[in-house]
Amino acid sequence: MAVIAPEELAKLKNALPFWLSLGTVPVALLSVTWGGLAVFLMPLYTWGLYALLDALMGLNADDADLETPEEDLFWYRMITLIWFPVQFVILMAMLWYVPLSGNLNIFEKIVLFFGMGIMSGTIGIVYAHELMHQKDPLERWLADLLLASVLYSHFRSEHLRVHHLYVGTPRDAVTARYGEGFHRFFFRLLRECPESAWHAEVAMLARKGKGPWTVQNPFLRYALLQAGFLLLALIVGGWEGLAFFIFQAFVAIWQLELVNYVEHYGLTRRYLGDQKYEHVLPRHSWNAAHKASNWLLINLQRHSDHHYKPDRRFPLLQNYAAEEAPQLPYGYPVMTTMALFPKLWRRVMNPRVRAWRSQFYPDVTDWTPYNKGQNPWPKGAP
Repeated sequence: MAVIAPEELAKLKNALPFWLSLGTVPVALLSVTWGGLAVFLMPLYTWGLYALLDALMGLNADDADLETPEEDLFWYRMITLIWFPVQFVILMAMLWYVPLSGNLNIFEKIVLFFGMGIMSGTIGIVYAHELMHQKDPLERWLADLLLASVLYSHFRSEHLRVHHLYVGTPRDAVTARYGEGFHRFFFRLLRECPESAWHAEVAMLARKGKGPWTVQNPFLRYALLQAGFLLLALIVGGWEGLAFFIFQAFVAIWQLELVNYVEHYGLTRRYLGDQKYEHVLPRHSWNAAHKASNWLLINLQRHSDHHYKPDRRFPLLQNYAAEEAPQLPYGYPVMTTMALFPKLWRRVMNPRVRAWRSQFYPDVTDWTPYNKGQNPWPKGAP
């Protein structure tokens, strides 16, 4: 019988809080088998429980040692590596079981796949985001599979080729504008981001002397993977299963864009003239140091450091104090729920944006071009 060395046990113990996402697995199984009010367990687990835990456990401002060797991060990496097969099995089981189930009514079925969408959005896309930033081919493929399972493959191109380069400028559709409500933001992104991602990849290929219609264009891979998932959903669950698969994908996308909305709302980079902008700084992302929701979201809320060092693995992301980066009053579970109510959101967040402007840009007197996205695109932006 193999014995884990004490130092390895210590590493595992430190990483285990980030494995709490696996709690969604029994939640999903219980929701399906019990039916009734149990179908609400998934949103209660991911939104309600972690909002409550944040309130009870408070903030965590501790930073990991940046000199930590890669091998010491094994147990942190492992949760992101196993997540796709875990989510895939749950999704396929639901697509097979739920349409045939005689003890679930149509309302219960819809809520169950709403919960599946929360699982594949809150956990799956967040893990895909971590994986797509790494250099390892396996990790990038797992990211592509997770994104294809929610029909949002172009997010990889948009995020890597556009968002990280042009965040806080008019070129980045994902930077929510001051005063823009979430619902308007969401449907704007559904229109703009696929085309934006395509243009970014075509521009990249052009710099290599290649046209858009080549196997090196990742949109071919995106299309094949998404078509494969649609076909698989049809085979496993029939037409009803296909409809539920598309619905869970929409919910996952909605969940992702709620997070995107919160992360940069109203935060813009200074325009320097001649189509130039200041460098991305910690101040251009909202941060939340809430302990429990950072466990669930693998430190996604330490967003300023992620933009500073995009390929830094999640356990090593650093925290920033209010002197360097703006702080959210609550973690993402509460903030994304608040974003669904634009008047409440503006009442809470607009004063914070104005305070941020006074803190970091006291010399800027006219914010109209920033609010309306009227400044020029950065030079060379595709």
